[in-house]
Amino acid sequence: MSFVRPSKDYSFYGQTTSLCETCLKLVPAKIVIEGNDVFYLKRCHEHGAQKTLIATDAAYFKSCKDFIKPGDLPLKHQSRTQYGCPYDCGLCPDHEQHSCLALIEVNDACNLTCPVCFAESGQARTEQKSLGEIDAMLETLVESEGFPDLVQISGGEPTIHPEIMQILKLAKSKPIRHVMLNTNGIRIARDKAFVEELAALKPGFEVYLQFDSMKREALENIRGADLRKIREQALANLEEAGISTTLVCVVKKGVNDGEIGDIVRHALSYRCVRGITFQPVQDAGRNLNFDKNRDRMLLTDIRREVYSQAGEVFGADDIIPLPCNPDAIAIAYGLRDGAKVTPITQLIPKAELLAIAPNTISFEKYPALRDRLFDLLSLASSGERTRTVLGDLLCCLPQVEVPDDLGYDKVFRVAIVSFLDRYNFCIAAVKRSCIHFVTPGAKIIPFDTYNLFYRNGLDVKLREAARVAS
Repeated sequence: MSFVRPSKDYSFYGQTTSLCETCLKLVPAKIVIEGNDVFYLKRCHEHGAQKTLIATDAAYFKSCKDFIKPGDLPLKHQSRTQYGCPYDCGLCPDHEQHSCLALIEVNDACNLTCPVCFAESGQARTEQKSLGEIDAMLETLVESEGFPDLVQISGGEPTIHPEIMQILKLAKSKPIRHVMLNTNGIRIARDKAFVEELAALKPGFEVYLQFDSMKREALENIRGADLRKIREQALANLEEAGISTTLVCVVKKGVNDGEIGDIVRHALSYRCVRGITFQPVQDAGRNLNFDKNRDRMLLTDIRREVYSQAGEVFGADDIIPLPCNPDAIAIAYGLRDGAKVTPITQLIPKAELLAIAPNTISFEKYPALRDRLFDLLSLASSGERTRTVLGDLLCCLPQVEVPDDLGYDKVFRVAIVSFLDRYNFCIAAVKRSCIHFVTPGAKIIPFDTYNLFYRNGLDVKLREAARVAS
């Protein structure tokens, strides 16, 4: 008599703690692989079983764990561990990463009302933080970091703050390596005198410009307005002023995911653009008519579209997990000559990427990297050259020693940053979060948990529930 035991229709890869997608309470989640797809299987005592797709490239998903490196700690914690993650933000001593990028929201007021705004900013809101409040927030960060790597002045729409230039100059006066202005570009497009003031903040200053699409329908879906002319004029003004710019593209499935390659090529037509950050919609704040099965783009989806639509710029092997938070961030970077990009990410050995201490890579040690760099400059490899360190690629990556001819203006990068929400929340990934909000209450809180729990006050209710349960 033959006997065949039944089998699961998936491979059980592991276990994590996620969120119930209805009540946002912590629930156990199996991580399972079906073919090339990765799912969370969750079970909430009150709301039952839930199944959510979290990755569409199982091999890449598994490879992320190979890129985990020891975390860099802050100099000072702002809270203590009491209820457990994510209820003790922050940063509490249980967090595993310092603030690679810190956001300071200077206002809630905005001149747009974007349907996907995680901050629920809009034209009906008028709140503006004072210069004193912002100074205190910057000091909180400096106490935590010593020499913060990157601060992003955000909002709301920060350029409509009546003291925006004083705010930027204040940030520049602190021991901060790089200051960014996060903007929708409306004032930059319309006010050239303002752009000239921004240009005076160089070096160590950059504009983080919304650039979601080149199509009217997509912009109206994501931003609630046709901003094509605004974005192009903003880019023209930034180009004329020579202000380093990163484009940020919020990606929504079926809306603008077919434009990823075109946006990469468009970015390369501007000398001032240093790269693009693609950001899947995070289901937080005002996310109108969002359906997880219809609208969600995943990091692995965007990664595939980058190398499928713009493979002449970056191939699949060039887009790697970022070691400080590999599940949530992928990065590709290279050196550019006009519209041509020479990828170098895959040429840096993994051991260098995962080094504990900040390290500098001498390209003489790695012939493939050396040959790419010399090829870009059309130099003979035996030629004598002054060496400089290119340290502004991204703080979590090693500095690269390059010929003196290559500076930040020759950098081009594509980053994919996937923030956690009720669907893809993972307790391990949130502990590795390195993108943080600094709050007026002298707290530093991960982007993911701030938008999910702390911005709307839900953390108070969940902490009380955790206290009662314990």
